[in-house]
Amino acid sequence: MDYSQLTTHYHYFMKKKISFIILLCIVSSLQFLFAQNQIRSSSKTYHIAIFAPLYLDSVFTNTGLNVENSIPKFIVPGVEFAQGAHIALDTLMLNGKSADATIYDSKSYTQTIPWLIQYKKLDDVDLIIGSVRDPAYHQLANFALQKNIPFVSATYPNDGGIHTNPFLIIVNPTLKANCEGIFSYLLQKHGTDKIYLIKRKGDDRIENYFRAINTSEGKPLLNIKTIMIDSTISSYSLLNRIDSTKPAVIIGANLDEDFAKSVADACYPIQKKHPLVLIGMPNWDGFKSLYKKDAYKDFPIRYTTPHYDAKDNSFDSILIKKYFQIYRAKPSDMAFKGFGITWYFTNLLLNYPNDFFTHINDSAFAPFHNFNFRPVFEKQNTTPDYYENKHLFIMEILNGDIVREW
Repeated sequence: MDYSQLTTHYHYFMKKKISFIILLCIVSSLQFLFAQNQIRSSSKTYHIAIFAPLYLDSVFTNTGLNVENSIPKFIVPGVEFAQGAHIALDTLMLNGKSADATIYDSKSYTQTIPWLIQYKKLDDVDLIIGSVRDPAYHQLANFALQKNIPFVSATYPNDGGIHTNPFLIIVNPTLKANCEGIFSYLLQKHGTDKIYLIKRKGDDRIENYFRAINTSEGKPLLNIKTIMIDSTISSYSLLNRIDSTKPAVIIGANLDEDFAKSVADACYPIQKKHPLVLIGMPNWDGFKSLYKKDAYKDFPIRYTTPHYDAKDNSFDSILIKKYFQIYRAKPSDMAFKGFGITWYFTNLLLNYPNDFFTHINDSAFAPFHNFNFRPVFEKQNTTPDYYENKHLFIMEILNGDIVREW
């Protein structure tokens, strides 16, 4: 879609609900990033391409808006990520360096990623940041490898089966890496407790990860017992399958919300009388049923995440203030991710353009939390398959709120 046409819809746009302002601000800024703070110099101008699923061709037509009263929910995460990225770029201190950034719609019908590549629209790009999934993920990763430029996969918790691509950077760790993080936490905090992994029959992936991690040095480091269920489990059944005389740790080895709720429901009555810790998977933070205050009063449900905002630094204040000025709302988790990741990697590019990967863990540029990128070698070769962030936090859903545990 020709973005220059979008400004003609401004007055019509403003007659709609306030939520449309969110998309308008993104649309109006696509071609103007760095306009306020770019400092021209004789040095190289670095080009950043940011991809997010904005679905602009679905929302706009040649005659106006293609929706009635509100923005479809499925486009909100991509828009919020782009909002955070935009604010990061708009507040970046260039210090005499020259940079240019463009936000692309990864769901565009007309200017698809293959089209952008074919017509050399991305040939001068020095850094790609993408909040994308397949097929955009593979398309951008392959292009980055071909051009020898970093591709930061910002939110996709998957390697997509990619091998031997040392230019791929995975910020949101894979499920395997999250299992490694949980295992490290258990080793340090619950090494002497009874550990039980609850899984559904036939769903062996997470159990296999823990088994491989636990026996990586030969002898198992932790005594992990598997409890297999068909679909749900009751408190009575769980109590009969664990040793209630000793502190217990329950690992919920499934990504399904119904499973998570069933396990939490089973654990809740038991933990009132017996010491018990419940740890779920990284996506459990999005399960609304776990946030009901009356359902699990004073019972923390833990999970892993690579993102944590301590809310005690200047970057937090910058984003919240700027976001409210523009959108009259608080920034979402996706806006924080867009801001933090864009700020971090753009700074790395500007300061270490010829030595980017050597400084990939430079904490000086981390606005909210540090990263711990490590090369991953899935196959026995000397070239990394990708770089993956191994820095994970253990968070708790407690009485409807989220707090940091570890």
